[in-house]
Amino acid sequence: MVAAGVHRPGPLKQQNKAHKGGKHSGASQRRNGGRVPVKAQPRRRLRDLSRVDRRHQALQLRRQRKEAVLAEKRSLGSRDGPPHLVVLVPLHSRAAAHDTLRLLQGQDSAVVRAGEGRAGGFALLCPRLKQRWRFVPAQAGDLHAVLDLAKVADSLLFILDAADGWDSAGEHCLSCLFAQGLPTYALAVPGGTDLPLKKRIDVRRKLSKAIEKWFPEAKLFPLSTEQESSLLLRHLATQRQRHLALRERRPHLLAWAAEFVPGQQSPLVGTLKVSGFVRGQPLDVNSLVHIVGHGDFQLSQVDAPPDPLSLNPWVGQGQKRSQDMEDDSANGTEEMEEDVKVLMKADPSKQESLQSEVVPDPMEGEQTWPTEEELQEAEASLKANRRVVKVPKGTSKYQAAWIVDDGEEGSEKDDGDDEDYDIDDDMMEEAVSQEGESSEEEEEEEEPAGEECETMTVSECLRDDRYDEKVEEDEQMLERYKQERMDEMFPDEVDTPRDVPARVRFQKYRGLKSFRTSPWDPKENLPRDYARIFQFQDFSRTRKHLFRQIEKEETEGALVGWYVTLHVCNVPVSVMESFREGKPLVLFSLLPHEQKMSVLNFLVRRHPSNSDPVKAKEELIFHCGFRRFRASPLFSQHTSADKHKLERFLRPDAALVVTVYAPITFPPASVLLFKQRSNGMHDLIATGSLLSVDPDRIVVKRLVLSGHPFKIFTRTAVVRYMFFSREDVMWFKPVELRTKWGRRGHIKEPLGTHGHMKCHFDGQLKSQDTVLLNLYKRVFPKWMYDPHVPEPLPWVRSESKPPTEEGDME
Repeated sequence: MVAAGVHRPGPLKQQNKAHKGGKHSGASQRRNGGRVPVKAQPRRRLRDLSRVDRRHQALQLRRQRKEAVLAEKRSLGSRDGPPHLVVLVPLHSRAAAHDTLRLLQGQDSAVVRAGEGRAGGFALLCPRLKQRWRFVPAQAGDLHAVLDLAKVADSLLFILDAADGWDSAGEHCLSCLFAQGLPTYALAVPGGTDLPLKKRIDVRRKLSKAIEKWFPEAKLFPLSTEQESSLLLRHLATQRQRHLALRERRPHLLAWAAEFVPGQQSPLVGTLKVSGFVRGQPLDVNSLVHIVGHGDFQLSQVDAPPDPLSLNPWVGQGQKRSQDMEDDSANGTEEMEEDVKVLMKADPSKQESLQSEVVPDPMEGEQTWPTEEELQEAEASLKANRRVVKVPKGTSKYQAAWIVDDGEEGSEKDDGDDEDYDIDDDMMEEAVSQEGESSEEEEEEEEPAGEECETMTVSECLRDDRYDEKVEEDEQMLERYKQERMDEMFPDEVDTPRDVPARVRFQKYRGLKSFRTSPWDPKENLPRDYARIFQFQDFSRTRKHLFRQIEKEETEGALVGWYVTLHVCNVPVSVMESFREGKPLVLFSLLPHEQKMSVLNFLVRRHPSNSDPVKAKEELIFHCGFRRFRASPLFSQHTSADKHKLERFLRPDAALVVTVYAPITFPPASVLLFKQRSNGMHDLIATGSLLSVDPDRIVVKRLVLSGHPFKIFTRTAVVRYMFFSREDVMWFKPVELRTKWGRRGHIKEPLGTHGHMKCHFDGQLKSQDTVLLNLYKRVFPKWMYDPHVPEPLPWVRSESKPPTEEGDME
């Protein structure tokens, strides 16, 4: 009896096979023959940890990260580390840095004022807090000084206006700083005490809402009293530091003092003694240094003078240095050493070379020296071909080779040629005489006929040459706008010349079956400039190996936080003059190979503040990492293919790759592109980063020849206006055709002698369609590298309107 409600499976029930889990492992064991692999899952034990062990491991990692952050905070500005470098950047014409400096100097601490070349900066020592700061104000309007100081600053202190925040120049400065890489920052608002309390709170609320565009999580610090300045100092000392990879891997310093010693050969070149605190990484005397804005130089020695910003004046710095460097003195001294100690001297066998280019050998690719047998055969052939000719005295061998014997055939023809030459000479004399007479007649006609002259007053506006120059600049800009517009409407299209055959005009171009898949040898037809550059066999592997050495190995040299004096060799006196004028002197130690020239590729995007057309191979100013230089770049598309199409203009709607000849720089590194106006100002046109150092990156220029269908049949058409001779049609016959509406075809045969041709397509053409033929050629950048960049004029400030309720400050 079957119970009600119970389902019984029928004969058609699906029967699945049981899973055989051990079959595969047994088959692999039989296939391996019982052999055991060398590494038997080394990470398996990590997965087998218990819950308590995993929790304990996570706690240890979190504690290590916390201790590393605290150690970094304590070392910055402490006795063993470099002083906390704070750069004051005013963002408004009314936001002066002098009042801020006066408030910061009023702290209960010792103030050490800087000497020459510091432009009003000072050092602040707080023995009670065991902290030391160095405050450096950036010159208002000097963009190069702001960017150079931001490269080495630990913190940036932006000074805002209480009413407007920042003006146009301040916004331009912020754009450049954010593109270069912003270190730790703070916002200060001095003044505003003369306003009523209610109005003051309202303005502060509007300003806090307005800064959300650039600083979404920032806090405004009022700076009107000494108490508020103490809060600001505490915030600067305790906030977490931002890490910039460019300076974390390279030793660098900001000059505290400098001295120039003229050389024996010329007073314009000598040794520059730069004193400052080492930052980033330990400094090696055998490596090269780059003075920002001036070039690469070698070091001769490194000294250890007394620390001018010591928190404990009773403990000599020389004692600590002697213990770290294992000096000869065993017990050490407790009094301050006034004499300067030499830490390191350069070793010529280990010192990096200043060679930046390869000296090409023009005979390197030539044939080897001939053997003796080949020389004897050449002499025998010369003797066999010799003949005796009577020549006048003083005739050279080259002239004698062209003299023809009287007995040779063709003498009658030579006489006829001489007669023709005589006739031509007579005709030339007659032509010259006629021209002389005509020129005399024209001069007589041009002579004044004795007419009376009168004077008239001309307005000054018609004689203003500067106004005409402005009109010429407008015409040039209008022509560039037209070219950019035509390139957008008809990309890469050119007109076939009528006076020159197309096979001659485009002889350096080639056709490709497919731009993506067709092969192109990167070593083919390289220019002479490629013989001057350096190339890595594997750039990414070299970069990883170099950075791994920096992280693991301990470099011998001056440690971070030491106050040292660098002896820089063969420095022009202009470097010292700029330092005396108040401009910052920033030094970066170069990594291996960073002084050598190669092909650098930058990935950039157009900055929205500039819309002027920028053409390829136009001179631009580059701020790449710690370098400044001028170069003429190429623009190309950023794709994953092996070939990249050239762009004639810098596109505003896409990221492009900029290719130039420049010294090697290991990424990551930011890049800023500026364009110099005729009045000397620099406009920011693009920002980005260093993509690669690769001379084998193929940039291909495309040309598009267009034709129009004259007669259309089912799948054939007669096309005209693409070529104008039968020979050109036969020359470009192997190249594939395409149309703007997606048809593909090829040339079958020419028709007539005026460039008409019969073409076959994969479908019927439309009468409004256009037939196109693509040609390609590899292009290379111009060698226009110039490390000397002129100083830009100060940015023209315009007052910003006060922030509204919505917080708009633009």
